[in-house]
Amino acid sequence: AAPVQVRLVVPITVVFGPGSVPRDLPRPLPFRDVQEVEISVNLRTSVMSRYEMHYRRTTGQEEAALAAATAREADAALHPLQDTTMGSLTMYVVSETSSLLPQGISVYVGKHRSALVRAVGSLAALQARLREVTQVMSFTASSIATALSDRVPNGQLSPDARRYLKSSLGYEITFSLLNPDPKSHTVDWDIEGAVNRYVKPVLDKLSLVANFSVDSQILYYAVLGVTPRYNKESSSFLLSAHSLPHVINPVEARLGSSAASLYPVLNFLLYVPERSHSPLYIHDKDGAPVSTNAFHSPRWGGIMVYNVEAPVSSQASLPLHVDVDMTRVMEVFLAQLRLLFGLSQEEVPSEFLLESPGNEGLADWELDHLLWAHTVENIATVSTTLTSLAQLLDKIGNIVIKDDVASEVYRAVASVQSAVTKLSLGHLHAAFQASKEAVTSSERAFFDPSLLHLLYFPDDQKFAIYIPLFLPMAVPILLSLAKIVRETRLRKKEPTKMD
Repeated sequence: AAPVQVRLVVPITVVFGPGSVPRDLPRPLPFRDVQEVEISVNLRTSVMSRYEMHYRRTTGQEEAALAAATAREADAALHPLQDTTMGSLTMYVVSETSSLLPQGISVYVGKHRSALVRAVGSLAALQARLREVTQVMSFTASSIATALSDRVPNGQLSPDARRYLKSSLGYEITFSLLNPDPKSHTVDWDIEGAVNRYVKPVLDKLSLVANFSVDSQILYYAVLGVTPRYNKESSSFLLSAHSLPHVINPVEARLGSSAASLYPVLNFLLYVPERSHSPLYIHDKDGAPVSTNAFHSPRWGGIMVYNVEAPVSSQASLPLHVDVDMTRVMEVFLAQLRLLFGLSQEEVPSEFLLESPGNEGLADWELDHLLWAHTVENIATVSTTLTSLAQLLDKIGNIVIKDDVASEVYRAVASVQSAVTKLSLGHLHAAFQASKEAVTSSERAFFDPSLLHLLYFPDDQKFAIYIPLFLPMAVPILLSLAKIVRETRLRKKEPTKMD
């Protein structure tokens, strides 16, 4: 694919509160400063990240907001006063002795697009800390490499890179309740209420990234396909880590949702073990029980085992009625959903405190984190698709490109150029929208029906089809031609009779 030259610009406002200005500022406030870092993906692809820092002092309103009792209150009071453009960040530097940040915490990341940072003596030390915060809140070299995973040499990718979902224009989410033993258990789950309460707020926020559809189903007599091991000590059944991959295939055959889907399908399965295998616990690689009793599969979804308490009296009538605790289940599924979208924050330094996003499921800066990665991935995808299309058209000499295919190609190229330009101006939202349009146009062009049939009928195939039709007719024609030629030659050789 052609080299992709992308510049990611992050506008950052650094606001110094009272008593937090470093002693060694190069010039009086306010002033601007630019830092550039190159992220090398492979020999032909590199991404420039450019941090445009604007340093200033607090305004009266901001000072009043920073006088709040807790970091959370300060974050809420500062939110209306700051630039909330997607992709931009605001860092409030508070004095070293500030009581806003708890003991041992030097950075508080709020749920919008700002952070509180404890001052350090010199500007260089502060900039190093700000760079750490910026990477958590926008993108890191590894998140960009993951977005461009198709171009990265395999050994250089983090193990998590293959876990995240590829960028797509839409996703389908399916919640399935598996009840393999309906004779013993009648299971009720309020999936509609749970989706409205827990999943909808998250998807409303993510609706900017892609379209989502949610459905649910209950499957009876669907078993895991792996027989759990009985453990005498705990009188329970165990599923070990190495047997988990074998659980998915038999179950997936019953789900039946991905076959007819245009978009990637995420499966979240709640499994109520049959009475003969209860209680059932999942153990990790070290043999320790997994606290959530759930596991996830990269780019596929997750499975949670929901144990039913055995009745106190052995005479209890079957089937037992089970009401699923949806809060406990949805906490696990939402954590897995975040994990699949690459929103788990595992690499955060210990002195960072991240505000929980609350019932929205993800913070504003986490949404930006997704937009950065998906925009870069979309640009790379379009570049690859158009290059493949060009190579294909070169191979097929007699191809006719219809006007609508040509216009889709032009539109895809224009949209990619627009996305790259918008990124270099720091307009993340507009860049993402342009990259989505580019993906749509390039795929329309690539999968156009007028090109598809030519793909499947190259010239040698045409010969293979037509020769059996023409050969029976051609044989007598060729034989009679040969006869005519022979007779003509004989006639020429015969000497003409002279009277």
